[in-house]
Amino acid sequence: MESALILLAGIAVVVTGILVLRLHAFLALIAAAMVVATLTSPNALSTYAAGRKMSAAQTKTLLEQPVGERVAREFGNTCGKVGLLIVLAAVIGKCLMQSGAADRIVRSALHCFGEPRAPVAFLGTGFLLGIAVFEAVFYLLMPIGKAMRLRTGKNYALYIMTIIAGTSMAHSLVPPSPGPLIIAHELNIDLGTSMIAGIGLGLFTITTGLIYALWLNRRIEIPLRDSPDSSLADLKQLAELDDAQLPPLWLALTPILLPILLIGANSFQKITNHGQSRILLQQLGDPNVALLFAAVAAVYMLARQKKQRIRELATDLQSSLAAGGLMLLIIAGGGAFGGVLQQTGIGDQIQAWSAHYSVAVLPMAFLLTVLLRTAQGSATVSMITTASMLAPMALPTTLGFHPVYLALAIGCGSKPFPWMNDAGFWVISKMSGMTVGETIKLFSCLITTMALVGILLLMLCARLFPMV
Repeated sequence: MESALILLAGIAVVVTGILVLRLHAFLALIAAAMVVATLTSPNALSTYAAGRKMSAAQTKTLLEQPVGERVAREFGNTCGKVGLLIVLAAVIGKCLMQSGAADRIVRSALHCFGEPRAPVAFLGTGFLLGIAVFEAVFYLLMPIGKAMRLRTGKNYALYIMTIIAGTSMAHSLVPPSPGPLIIAHELNIDLGTSMIAGIGLGLFTITTGLIYALWLNRRIEIPLRDSPDSSLADLKQLAELDDAQLPPLWLALTPILLPILLIGANSFQKITNHGQSRILLQQLGDPNVALLFAAVAAVYMLARQKKQRIRELATDLQSSLAAGGLMLLIIAGGGAFGGVLQQTGIGDQIQAWSAHYSVAVLPMAFLLTVLLRTAQGSATVSMITTASMLAPMALPTTLGFHPVYLALAIGCGSKPFPWMNDAGFWVISKMSGMTVGETIKLFSCLITTMALVGILLLMLCARLFPMV
């Protein structure tokens, strides 16, 4: 009960700070993290340390840490995980826009597929890229969505939602994304079976996402606003360039395809686990290294288009670094809030509550993952936690159906309901220029709808096609 009350206190601080007091999101998140860390008891911290298998010395250090240091540690952990990705992706996004590369890609896509098929192209591209390079997909595709809005003059909400729909579901359903990969290992599921089933369910859920996006797009108009990475005036000026002034398509695609190929090759070698180039691919396929190469290619492209030397592009790059720094502050603030929430023991409390209710396994796994994800913000953490708890029952003889259904139910449960303690929430909000309310409608409600359709379909298939 104590952890639940602390969670409610943290939620109240965030909601009041952002929606009532109109504080900057970073300040509201850090304030909430401080409140949560202050209210967390030593007993809760000891339990948290035991669950993480910390040594006696590490546990003592954690208990003796001041509140501010615990918040700063979680803030730093988030920066360590995504800091380079965010800054490098901000540089790539800026170069894609300023060089005209994003507009070149959009013009080529419109020429090949036509405007009516653009949302489907975003949906499919997001799903394919989300399997291997989830962290970078939003940064790579959002500038193209903005350029598409400038070119067509409408449907910005639709473009954003289709990018989100494809990317989000792949991240939670299809290995080698980290969450599904670990779940497959925990539940002893063949990786090929997990991939095929995840892709199959993913196609149904993203179709639901497309239907939702088309429905909401007719009822809401999202304007193209200034965002930290680019101003509206600059975007309009770039959209008026002649085709001859834009980079060739192969060069425009290089900063996008290069990290996809490098990270994808590394993911493939992890699955096959053989080959003489394994060590090289591990180095080049690291997301930070892959995006560094992509950023170098993007800066070269910008210099080539502007006919400037690299050192003369300092002004252009400074604005992208400032934008990346602002996004990193907000995302790391959300990470600090989610991190100290985990220290309260809210995850263990939710697991204890679930043990008192006799419900079907699939909806139980789904709801447990939903509660964990909503409480602490991380989809991957919620998936891993639920999978480890339910692993003992992941046998066909116990379940009455193939364990892959259980894995996918956990994946669907990691989607609802992203809000202010989720780093992805702020990435989408700030890069798209949407308000908090608009982000909830176009992001949170969208993937929650897809997740609900996914779990209902899983329950039906497990009944009709148990695969045992």
